[in-house]
Amino acid sequence: MQPGWLKQYFHEHVDVSRRDFVKSGFVAGVAAGVAAGAAGSAEQAEAQTYINPLGGQWWPSSWGAQDVRGANNRITPQKVLEAARLIKTGKIYQLGRVLEKGIPLFGERLGAHVVLPGTPTGGPFGNHKMYYHDELFVGEIGQIGSQFDGLGHIGMMASDGKIRYYNGYTQEEVGTAYGIKKVGIEELKPFFTRGILLDVLAVKGGERLPIGYVITMDDVQQTLRRQGIREPGEGDAVLFRTGHGKLWKKDNAEFNKGCPGPGATVGRWLVDKKVCVVGGDTWPVEAVPGESPDLPFACHAIWITMNGIFINENLDLEALAADKAYEFAWSFNPLPLKGATGSPGNSVAIA
Repeated sequence: MQPGWLKQYFHEHVDVSRRDFVKSGFVAGVAAGVAAGAAGSAEQAEAQTYINPLGGQWWPSSWGAQDVRGANNRITPQKVLEAARLIKTGKIYQLGRVLEKGIPLFGERLGAHVVLPGTPTGGPFGNHKMYYHDELFVGEIGQIGSQFDGLGHIGMMASDGKIRYYNGYTQEEVGTAYGIKKVGIEELKPFFTRGILLDVLAVKGGERLPIGYVITMDDVQQTLRRQGIREPGEGDAVLFRTGHGKLWKKDNAEFNKGCPGPGATVGRWLVDKKVCVVGGDTWPVEAVPGESPDLPFACHAIWITMNGIFINENLDLEALAADKAYEFAWSFNPLPLKGATGSPGNSVAIA
């Protein structure tokens, strides 16, 4: 998810302060994950009667009150072996996009990636005249490019007036100025599981689905029938192709305006299927603005906060679609960065 969208687009259409968000519950569930540290005790007191429109108490997790891995627990040895049996040709598809200047951004998130000081950085050394390059990255790599949302990314206000994250962990238990104390990305083990591509664009036709188009359950069922694959199962990674990714580095402004994708209805269906990861060729994976203008990024809250399901954003799914590779082994290794709420990286499909 791009938090900048809330500032650039959402506030332009809705004249409501952050204090009103918390008081009314209008978008606190998502905004809390972005600016949770700014919520004060007065706002929490006002929220004592708050009823979250997405549901009641979502904790403790089915994996226990101390769990910090969520749906990552579904990557069992049996699931790994099931995924391995899907490999027929051994072809590897890179789903991650190149992290570089010129990609769609909100604000100036990427920064500069430079080799210092000059090139080569050092040398020569030894009789073989060895030289080397060092590099320095200065910038923000969170929530840009092909990246993976962890369990500390999104929080919501609960009925007790507290901002809570996955498994009910409170803001006080999670947040610090130097990385999160609970549900950090370093808690996760590698993912290797059955992946499926839902090429909804192929069913609907056209160059790409319109911005704001909400993928329906009928769209999903039609896509599954057309592709001849079984429904998502426990521990699967489900990837949605909408065609929106064709705008990448070609029309970044249009790419950032919003996007097609599943809404809360399909989002809850995926929860019922006990999937592990939901991915797509858009920046939030779900439809923006979504099914309800009062509940932006509802799927983020439903998947991450309430059910411990991860999100893999900004994927390049065109080669998979071209080869009609609809079922495959899917793998991703989160960068074990202490206290991080997500991870950059390159997920792959092996068909």
